[in-house]
Amino acid sequence: MKKSAFLLFMATILLCSCIGRSGKAQGDSETTGDGDIVPIEVKYATGFTVSDSTDCRLVNIGKDRFALVRNLDTQVPEGYTKVLVPISSTICMTALQLSNFTILNAHDVVKGITGTKNLFNRDILQRVNDGKIVKIGMEGEFDPELVLAAKPDVIFISPSKRGGYDAIKQTGITLVPHLGYRELDPLGQAEWIKLVGMFIGKEKEANELFNGIEQRYNNLKEKVAGCESFPTVFSGEMHYGNWHAVGGKNYLAQIFRDAGAVYVIDDDETAGEDLEFEKMYDLAANADYWRILNSFQGDFSYDALKASEPRNALFKAFKDKKVIYCNMKKQPYYEIMPVEPDILLKDLVAIFHPEMVEANYQPKYYRLLK
Repeated sequence: MKKSAFLLFMATILLCSCIGRSGKAQGDSETTGDGDIVPIEVKYATGFTVSDSTDCRLVNIGKDRFALVRNLDTQVPEGYTKVLVPISSTICMTALQLSNFTILNAHDVVKGITGTKNLFNRDILQRVNDGKIVKIGMEGEFDPELVLAAKPDVIFISPSKRGGYDAIKQTGITLVPHLGYRELDPLGQAEWIKLVGMFIGKEKEANELFNGIEQRYNNLKEKVAGCESFPTVFSGEMHYGNWHAVGGKNYLAQIFRDAGAVYVIDDDETAGEDLEFEKMYDLAANADYWRILNSFQGDFSYDALKASEPRNALFKAFKDKKVIYCNMKKQPYYEIMPVEPDILLKDLVAIFHPEMVEANYQPKYYRLLK
């Protein structure tokens, strides 16, 4: 082979090796028609901020700082971890993170997950079965060898008390916190699709998807705000002798309010506390509705609810058959709900204010227990 032909052949090979599945050269972030980076505006989320410069995008997530670049030679501010985007592979640690990739139609980027318990998505399950996605073990018990086998460009983590990321840190792979679970506004949690969009080069899709979610959510919220009356609602069940009740500023409390209901706990707590039955009964004995989310094996019923705790039958909501229920064994709640707050809101509005939705509306997550 002549030298000139050989050089042309090698140049072609090198070029092809740099082209990702999307047809763009690896390291090229999504741009507008004039070559500018697609702008990202953070409106509701409190866990991350974004600022753009000519050469890179600076993303602050809590105390962590990342500079998203299209060229590794790009100089970035001190204290920022450089990440070449778009990434082509990652590991998701939670269902919330995975929901972001699902709605962005980006399962091909996911190379590892913690497990498949209560996972419904057929595409993900098939990819696990085919070996395209590996199961790296549960939080605190990760298998570093499987992590390395997935060859992730970055790993999205969910910092918690258990953690267990020390072994992964030793691999040298960049860990990116995903703090969507801390958001108290339903739209704030959904807005984390923009963060993932920036890392995988789907900023435009993320913006368009979120704009639709935001519009549907706020339109219904504003419509319900004009109602003349607002029912009361409480949540949870007794478990191991205690009733865990979320606080008055929790994500769940907020979506109750947006759906036109009054949550029985009115305080500034964002998490909640474990209460004795008597305390919960004092708060919710006469509440109109009772929301329950669990993983019941079989068909949940009022009889099952009473069997788990006989005193449950004392609540007005039990007597009036107004228990709002979702079974995570049958519905992909945490798997996709974080990016569907508009649908979750509509499910609740259909119960609290049925006149506000179409008569033939079919709920996806919550319905009254029969």
